[in-house]
Amino acid sequence: MTLVALRRNANTPTPNGRPQPPRFLPTTRDDMNARGWDALDILIVTGDAYVDHPAFGPVLIARFLEGRGFRVGIVAQPRWDSIEDIARMGAPRLFVGIAAGNLDSMLNKLTAQKKVRGEDQYSPGGRLGARPNRASIVYSNLARQAFGKETPVVLGGIEASLRRIAHYDYWSDSVRRSILLDAKADLLVFGMGERPIWEVAKRLAAGQPLSACRDIPGTAHVRNKGEWETLEKSETVTDKKHLFLPSYEEVVASKDAFLEMSRAFQYETNPANGRPLVQPHGTQAVYFNPPAEPLATDEMDALYDLPFLRRPHDSYREVIPAFETVKHSIVTMRGCFGGCTFCSITEHEGRHISSRSAESIVREVRALRRMDDFRGVITDVGGPTANMYKMACKSEEIESKCRKLSCVHPGICENLVTDHDPLLDVLEQVRKEPGIKRVFVASGVRYDLANRSPEFIEVMAKHHTGGQLSVAPEHSDKRVLDKMKKPGIEHYDRFVEQFQCASKESGKEQHLVPYFISGHPGSTLEAMVDLAVYLKQNHMKPRQVQDFIPTPMSMATCMYYTGKDPFTREEVYTAKDLDEKRMQKALLLYWDATQHDLVREALVRTGRTDLIGTSPRSLVPPASGKGSLSIHAKRAAEARAREGAKGRRDDRSGRPRR
Repeated sequence: MTLVALRRNANTPTPNGRPQPPRFLPTTRDDMNARGWDALDILIVTGDAYVDHPAFGPVLIARFLEGRGFRVGIVAQPRWDSIEDIARMGAPRLFVGIAAGNLDSMLNKLTAQKKVRGEDQYSPGGRLGARPNRASIVYSNLARQAFGKETPVVLGGIEASLRRIAHYDYWSDSVRRSILLDAKADLLVFGMGERPIWEVAKRLAAGQPLSACRDIPGTAHVRNKGEWETLEKSETVTDKKHLFLPSYEEVVASKDAFLEMSRAFQYETNPANGRPLVQPHGTQAVYFNPPAEPLATDEMDALYDLPFLRRPHDSYREVIPAFETVKHSIVTMRGCFGGCTFCSITEHEGRHISSRSAESIVREVRALRRMDDFRGVITDVGGPTANMYKMACKSEEIESKCRKLSCVHPGICENLVTDHDPLLDVLEQVRKEPGIKRVFVASGVRYDLANRSPEFIEVMAKHHTGGQLSVAPEHSDKRVLDKMKKPGIEHYDRFVEQFQCASKESGKEQHLVPYFISGHPGSTLEAMVDLAVYLKQNHMKPRQVQDFIPTPMSMATCMYYTGKDPFTREEVYTAKDLDEKRMQKALLLYWDATQHDLVREALVRTGRTDLIGTSPRSLVPPASGKGSLSIHAKRAAEARAREGAKGRRDDRSGRPRR
């Protein structure tokens, strides 16, 4: 049976042979009783509110399992001060699936400045405090307390996936163990979980023991002392023996070991040639099977044909902000072969692009039309990158042997098929559907790929841009862009020129919304000043800016923590001081008067006071007002005073002054 079989099992027939209308998955014992269930097969616990929409990963998995005839229930955002909430539907027959939600729980809570965010977009009303820190660990331990050792606990979702090996945690500024050990779970599903979770469910349903699930691709488990020490070690990249990563103890003790671990891991992400990985943690070891195979087109179609209600559960009375963003959008593909070092999409979704068929996408458009609040506007047709739809290696044989980390850096691979025609065809079909007034592409556009298709740029400008189009040049400095694995700024400049010409020919005044990152490894304060000058010269006032956050397992995080590039092993400067991080971000917002003091301070610190003034080339005006002679001079004096005090303490202790 392939994944496509789910269509036949999506709804349980009624006595008259007709399928029941779609309904929410059970969330209470009363819901179970209404279905005549005495027990669940599988319980899914999620840190997000229950929104029955394919954009919510844990719900997608729950519907996927339901589509195979399993009795699945959902507990969303359970209380963590007792086991009553998580146990309200009783112990499931097969396993409990645990997910923190659509985002890592720490990233969801804290900013780059380690301050609490003002909103949790995946909670009713956007309110804070609906999920715990490190939710996967907390929920897993709750499940163990509630259901005992007899009920298997399976971790999944992006938090578990990106914390599956020893990893640097920005919020505690420490290297943490694999989350599998801290959660004390039985299995961890990493990556896109449909294949592995179904295989786990099938084996357990067939009466096989949990130990029989240890060889499933896309899963990891813990091996105790005596179970892993004698495993055969891989001597070359071509054999399928085990690659031993540096141990947890080694990566805690040595940043060089952490760097080598991160580097080695990256080359094992291709399902066709990835080797089993072993990482010792004390007397135990975490064993990682190779990644699962990505879904084929017919399997993606079947997944999105599941009977989603496309709305939050009826128990909610408040708006769930994340749902409002995606409720009238359509996902066309998953995966990304860009390999950007600051992004974790590749580590989670993989480099292979899995795309839906045009027919499947059109079916979802028709489902959208049946929604009461739909007014003919589709807010997005895309995915992680809008214009990677249907792109692939020209040869399966070449792809099966490839160990490249990016198909587009330092240049676009000659084996990559970059044809935009399939995407153009889909967009045209969606536009022509009855009742559709506007179709936007809000997902980011990869401009180096778009430059290969002037027709795509013309169509985007004419039909799919609502005055603004999102793109992500990220920086202007070549050295920084190399550390990001992003194309040079000249590729962006070329795209801007083509898009502006296409907009003009379409008779529209449209603008690009460029995304930039401050504080990325390799980005000095001087490089950020140069970026601000580039923005000013090109009349750009970015509003979408991001202060770099070291997320678990990304290569940029490795650079941040170790101070070295994992691929070249060269030293890389990274701003870690929160004041400098604020200044770097302020330079991107040079046009905002509330940021001027920080910008002036950055310009003084870098010796670029020539950019303070009233001329057209100036970034900011001089400070004005009584006592403003200037804030940067005041800060510099305070810094000198602190350094002097530190030096005096050093003198008294006998330690040398720095």
